[in-house]
Amino acid sequence: MRRLTLDLQPGEYAVARLDPHAPMPEPLLAAETGGGLVSLTRTPTELSVVCPAALAPAGATVERGWRLLTVRGPLAFTLTGIIAAVSSELASAGVTLFTLSTFDTDHVLVKDADLDRAVSALEDGGHVVART
Repeated sequence: MRRLTLDLQPGEYAVARLDPHAPMPEPLLAAETGGGLVSLTRTPTELSVVCPAALAPAGATVERGWRLLTVRGPLAFTLTGIIAAVSSELASAGVTLFTLSTFDTDHVLVKDADLDRAVSALEDGGHVVART
């Protein structure tokens, strides 16, 4: 696997769960979300939300205290093993993660309490973590 560069994004993130039939949280659909990552995923059993913690929807079950690392992209769809490379380093260090992918790249969230350990594990594995 080639060396990856991950950008540590500013601020705290939240992962939230709403009822699968809940309406999409309108404030998160606006372009003015402060420039942070927002992901809304509906499945038959939930509406899952990843967003800056300050924007976590009311009434949701919310897990706060996440930090966001973004693999510098864009990444070609033909690339393989990107998440595996990151997750194996973090797993070896005992760091819990939450991942998601977008058209251009992959994102990894780690708990703030594990951030230093996560960055060290990634750097020890030959990756670069840029603090933006």
